[in-house]
Amino acid sequence: MSPASFRLPFFALALTGIAPALHAAVDFEKQILPVLEAKCLDCHSAPKMVDGKMKKPKADLRLDAAWAMLKGAESGPSLVPGDLAKSYMYEVVTLPEDDDMFMPPKGDPLTKTEVQLLKEWIESGADFGGWKGNMEGAPKEDAAKAAAVKVREHEVFYAKLQEGLKPADAAAIDKAKAAGAQLATLKMDSPLLRADFLTGVSKCDDEKVAVLLPLKENIAQLDLGRTVITDAALKTVAQFPRLASLDIRQTKVTDAGLVSLTGLKNLQHLNLFGTAVTDKGVKHLASIKSLKTISLFQTQATPAAVKDLTAAIPGIKVTLK
Repeated sequence: MSPASFRLPFFALALTGIAPALHAAVDFEKQILPVLEAKCLDCHSAPKMVDGKMKKPKADLRLDAAWAMLKGAESGPSLVPGDLAKSYMYEVVTLPEDDDMFMPPKGDPLTKTEVQLLKEWIESGADFGGWKGNMEGAPKEDAAKAAAVKVREHEVFYAKLQEGLKPADAAAIDKAKAAGAQLATLKMDSPLLRADFLTGVSKCDDEKVAVLLPLKENIAQLDLGRTVITDAALKTVAQFPRLASLDIRQTKVTDAGLVSLTGLKNLQHLNLFGTAVTDKGVKHLASIKSLKTISLFQTQATPAAVKDLTAAIPGIKVTLK
C-alpha cells in the first residue's frame, strides 16, 4: 500500500447475557496480519535481495512491523490508533478502484470483510497484541516512546469515558441487532460500544437509527456512512453523551443537521466526506471543542471556513482536499 495524500479522511464481551449479540475482538495476528502478508507486504517490507537485486519498499513505506506502521513514510504515519481519517493504510484500500492511489494496484483488492476488520481494528486502538514484526531499522527509543504516548492518550481517553458505566442492556442490543445494527464492544472488558449498519446501508434511515436510543449511554463510535439518513437522525445521535467518533460520509446530512451535534462534549472524530455541508455548517462545529479531526473532503466547505475552524479549535486536523 502506498501512502495517499490526505484527501479524506470485537470484541468478545465477557458479560453475562450480552456476549451472543456482539462480535469477537479483532485479533491482529489472526485477522489483520494474514491480509497484509497476502496483499501488502510483497511491496511494503524491509529492503531485501530478490533475484540479485535490492528490492526496497515502495514509497519507502513498510507494513512489516508495528513500529513501521506507526512511523509511516514521508507523508506521515500509515496508522494512527483510534483515528481512521489519519490512517492512510485504510484510506487507500477504500478509494474507488479506478483511483491512481487505490491499493493494492495489482491482484485482488481487500474484501468487504477485510476492510471492515481493518476499520474496527484501527478504531478500537490498533492493538498489536504481542506482535512486533521486523525490527530491522526500528527507530531509536525516543521515537518509539512518542508512538507509545499516542496510543496511551487514546487508551486514557476511553478509560475515562467508561468510568461508572454499566454494560449495555442485552434486550436493547437484541432489538438493535434485529433492526440491522451491528454492535461490538471497543475492548473485551469495556461497556462502550461501536455501532454501524454496514450490512444494510440502503435500509438504514432515521427510524432505524432511533432504535439505538436505549443504548445511548454506551455508544462511543457510530458509523452511518452511505446510509439514507437525513438531518433528523442527528437529533437522535445528539443524545449519545459518550459519542467520540461519528462517520456520516456520503449521506443527506446538511448544515442544519450539524446544529444538533453541538452539544456532544466527547466527540473527537467527525467524517463529513461527500455531504452537502457548507461554510455555514462548519461554523456550527466550532463550538465542539473536543474535536480533533474532521474530514470535509468533497463538501462545499472552503479554505476560509477551515481557517476559522482551526483558529477556534487549536490543534484540530481538517481534511479538505
